[in-house]
Amino acid sequence: MNDVQTPLKVAAMGDLHVREDNAESYRDLFGEISREADVLVLAGDLTDLGKPREAELLAQDLKACSIPVVGVLGNHDYECGAHEEVARILRDAGMRLLDGQSVEIGGVGFVGVKGFAGGFGRRMLGYFGEPAMKQFVNETMNETLRLENAMRQVRAKRSVVILHYAPVTDTIESEPLEIYPFLGSSRLAETIDRFKVNAIVHGHAHRGRFEGRTPGGQPVYNVAKHIEKPNGKPYAILEV
Repeated sequence: MNDVQTPLKVAAMGDLHVREDNAESYRDLFGEISREADVLVLAGDLTDLGKPREAELLAQDLKACSIPVVGVLGNHDYECGAHEEVARILRDAGMRLLDGQSVEIGGVGFVGVKGFAGGFGRRMLGYFGEPAMKQFVNETMNETLRLENAMRQVRAKRSVVILHYAPVTDTIESEPLEIYPFLGSSRLAETIDRFKVNAIVHGHAHRGRFEGRTPGGQPVYNVAKHIEKPNGKPYAILEV
């Protein structure tokens, strides 16, 4: 019996920041991606201010995408407090929007949460001090717990983790050091490293570099639209 699995070509991009003025349409790019990949992954900040109208414009552009689309929301998608409506609009457009869930496409399990901030390594914020600080840290801990629960549901032998916030510092290099604690958290990588995954993608950090590794050696990719990628495109192509 032949157990060789056909690689799935995943196009991944984050931080589209669709605006109401529709100054940048993604219709042509989504059409191109549909010819280049089997699945499109969107790693958050899909809208600029989290307005339903912005989500509607993105939904219109997604009509040009003839392959499955899966992704997560980012912090910008929460700005107006209308994230539930934004999520509904995108799901109605056919996007598989994950928020602590997993979905299997082409033999690959896709797991997604937004993630949250909190810092990295020995400088990671601890659950100590004022109630406001504990609430901040608790948000990160809740996101990692939801991520772990979702990963335990994956039955596929191959998997991709979709985040908005970064799980490592490798892929946020060149961002100002002062904002590192707000770009992601090591707790995300600690959770992921309890499992074997094929790729982890995130956005949020518009600077930095494309590729890094978790402490356990698993590949992490910053797929924010602004990051230079090996193919010279706004999106990365990963084979999993």
